[in-house]
Amino acid sequence: MKANETRVDKFLATNETTFAIPVYQRNYDWTLSQCKQLFQDIIETGKNDKTNAHFIGSIVYVHDDVYTASGLTELTIIDGQQRLTTITLIYISLYRLAQELENEKLVNKIHKTYLINEFAPEAEKLKLKPTENNKDALRYILNSSNDEEFKGYSKIVENFSYFRTAITVDNFETVQRGLSKLIFVDIALDRQKDNPQRIFESLNSTGLELSQADLIRNYILMGLSRTSQDKIYKSYWEVIEKNAKDEILNKTKVSEFIRDYLTLKNKEIPNKGDVYQTFKKKYPTTTIEELELVLSELKSLVKFYNKLVNPKNETDKDIRLQLEYINRIEINVAFPFLMKVYEDFANDIIDKQTFISILSLVQSFTFRRFILALPTNALNKIFMGLYDKIEPRNYLISIQKSLLQRSGVQRFPRNNETINALKEKDVYNIKPKNRTYLLERLENFQNKELVTIEGNSDITIEHIFPQNPDPKWKIDLGTEEYNFIKENYLNTIGNLTLSGNNGKLGNKSFGEKKIMNIEGKEQGYIFSRLWLNRELKEKIKWDKQEIETRAHLIAERFLKIWPIPDINIELETENDEVNIFDAEEPKHKKLEYAIFFDQKLEVTQVSKLYLEVFKQLFDLQPETFFTSEIGNRISLTKNPTTNGLRQPFLISDTYYIETNIDNVGKFDRIKQALTIFEFEDELLIKYAD
Repeated sequence: MKANETRVDKFLATNETTFAIPVYQRNYDWTLSQCKQLFQDIIETGKNDKTNAHFIGSIVYVHDDVYTASGLTELTIIDGQQRLTTITLIYISLYRLAQELENEKLVNKIHKTYLINEFAPEAEKLKLKPTENNKDALRYILNSSNDEEFKGYSKIVENFSYFRTAITVDNFETVQRGLSKLIFVDIALDRQKDNPQRIFESLNSTGLELSQADLIRNYILMGLSRTSQDKIYKSYWEVIEKNAKDEILNKTKVSEFIRDYLTLKNKEIPNKGDVYQTFKKKYPTTTIEELELVLSELKSLVKFYNKLVNPKNETDKDIRLQLEYINRIEINVAFPFLMKVYEDFANDIIDKQTFISILSLVQSFTFRRFILALPTNALNKIFMGLYDKIEPRNYLISIQKSLLQRSGVQRFPRNNETINALKEKDVYNIKPKNRTYLLERLENFQNKELVTIEGNSDITIEHIFPQNPDPKWKIDLGTEEYNFIKENYLNTIGNLTLSGNNGKLGNKSFGEKKIMNIEGKEQGYIFSRLWLNRELKEKIKWDKQEIETRAHLIAERFLKIWPIPDINIELETENDEVNIFDAEEPKHKKLEYAIFFDQKLEVTQVSKLYLEVFKQLFDLQPETFFTSEIGNRISLTKNPTTNGLRQPFLISDTYYIETNIDNVGKFDRIKQALTIFEFEDELLIKYAD
């Protein structure tokens, strides 16, 4: 490695040299604000006669002493492409202004010194050799006529337009002086002696903002020859980048896709910031043959990931509808499982009806759990290993059995508990997506003419008993029942409906709402064609009993839309291992063992379990003890004597907790901590006989 302090203009002026941006580099993506900041620095530096230099960071490149076919030296830029490209845009802007001013001396100086290699073949003339998707944009801005608009969107074109406007007759000399004072650390690597990937990782760890996908792409491609890089990029990685995208938001999802893939392979979900390291550990070598095995599977699965993220791309309308439902309520945790099932459908291992049944099953399982407010993090473990539970000859049934056999916080909620929870749940103040999904599916069940609620401004959610009732409601119901409904049933499913006239119906009495027909526009419930309003047509009053009756009717419909499989199973409780949240009180009980984070703990006393759990949690995430109430609850302190601990225990090098608590109190504190850390399904216990 050689590092030198170098002026930018001298670097760009190097003769017969191409600055190549390799395919594994991320796209040029500097924002307008970053361009403005650099330009302001250049202007200020150019104006200040006392300043001889302005430092802009480092440019790291691989110098292999390898020449292109045209005899040019090619430097592969592995860090600094954003700055180098932006400065090139400034030089092109100066070049174009010089053309307008008919300043031939300046035109030739900029063009032949900073932009092209004069004696290279036409196809190789440009000094900056960007990635494929930026080449057209760079050629476009170099064209002095620009009679045609650039097709598509490019940051290169957008940022050039800014510089083209910002650089004027009044300041172009100042800009030139400022550019001549820019310096950077020039770091030249020799591939035979240095490790570009390791150096790149080191640069990234010090603040280079790259996504996990950027790092993985670099890791895969950086060690390959240029020919192999192009082959792997075009055959595999480009396909992955194109498909792993939220097309509505135009947002890349490559990091999320690879995280789901690693979850499927490792049966463990990597943290969002550890996807690259997990991938690197899983696939430690990057020969062409090994790469193609991994990338072939990624390339196959990404097609199905694309449809999970973008249901509109599924051509079958029945499947598309189910994917839209899954997408709407964001069951992303099931993607590792669903990608493989989707692949099996595409390969004719399962038929369409089986696939739709599985998509529906996933919704029933997750939405029932949502109604019960069961911890969502329990779903991670369930779906990461669910595909392995499939029996090819009993594809659907084996999945159903696996879900039905689970107990505790991982359970598939049964009908009675689902109905009871639904009747009491505040479904008005849940996430709008979930609320719309619930009401739309209730309305459209077995309807041939589907009613769209999502994005439909003509239909709103209506409180039958209003949020701010007219005084007539209290007169009609009496104070006691009026208060009971307002406190207990206001936002429950029994009191909610859909209406195209919410503003008109407002806070009026039930009788007025029912028959309203202002100006013949049929606002009242009796005119509605919606299923959710059908029963309201027959009602003469709206009280506690009517809300309960309607809630029961809707609950029965709920069970048909989100059914539980009707098969006989045995629960996975034969070994008497139970989640701590489902366990009996530990009074006068001993443990046989516990399982925490899938590791068996040989603890027979609750006190030992208490200490082990808090030691591990503190080792894992100590800051949470100081940003939540759990630290105070367990009397966490560095000074046990000063703080009056009766029976202190050291859980780290410096921190103690109180252990003079009965077993019930210890369980309560453990459960509180697991809830705060969102580890509700990570602790199983087995009581001794």
